[in-house]
Amino acid sequence: MREFDLLSAESYAILLFGVSHTQSNFATVPKLVKAKDAGCGGNLTGGVFMSVISMKQLLEAGVHFGHQTRRWNPKMAPYIFTERNGIYIIDLQKTVKKVEEAYNFVRDLAAQGQTMLFVGTKKQAQEAVKEEAIRCEMFYVNERWLGGMLTNFQTIQKRINRLRELEDMEAKGMFEVLPKKEVLTLRHEMERLQKFLGGIKNMHKLPGALFIIDPRKERIAVAEARNLGIPIVGIVDTNCDPDEIDYVIPGNDDAIRAVKLLTAKVADAVLEGRQGEQMAE
Repeated sequence: MREFDLLSAESYAILLFGVSHTQSNFATVPKLVKAKDAGCGGNLTGGVFMSVISMKQLLEAGVHFGHQTRRWNPKMAPYIFTERNGIYIIDLQKTVKKVEEAYNFVRDLAAQGQTMLFVGTKKQAQEAVKEEAIRCEMFYVNERWLGGMLTNFQTIQKRINRLRELEDMEAKGMFEVLPKKEVLTLRHEMERLQKFLGGIKNMHKLPGALFIIDPRKERIAVAEARNLGIPIVGIVDTNCDPDEIDYVIPGNDDAIRAVKLLTAKVADAVLEGRQGEQMAE
């Protein structure tokens, strides 16, 4: 279990900007830039570029807390701001920029009519992954990743077809006329399939991209996506290898609030992209 540093949002702001939030408005951090200099994401208000995520949001969600310094991947050094009490502190200025890049990619992907698979099987990610994927009408895996979910997709589809068959049997009342012991066996099979495959039941082809929380834990999913050339967006903590991820979001992958915030932003990007797709039609 990670031992969280007690560095507060205000302390981080003092370290990063030399002022406390009582002296400076968090809404201006990072500073607004002119639209012509932005070149990516966000919203335009009066010719000024507004970030899709604020430093305040990241701080309050604890996105800046990395892992203990003895548990780190040196490749994450460019995304680390400092170290406090044996805990790495992630550079949230880098995170803001990387969220923008990931947001733009996901938005454009959705605008092209492609799909996204949300993956997060660790306890802290399960709820957010399911809720946000459903909110943006995309697919998800929040229980165990079954080997071959991507690389052996046709076999997985056979298991999904079996799930549909069982659900259809139940809906038509066929379970009511079968022996009790057989029904218990069928229900157990159906519930197990729903648990592991329910989030991809309607995914009829490989996704356009994956969004992964903790690539280190989801290494099989990462390997399968890379093998097939499927782009990966990921929340990458200080103990992960960023080279495996196409769109790195440096951040805390253990805090529920941090995971929820970043996952929601990816879902927002999907929704914005799909809105653009509908307008184009």
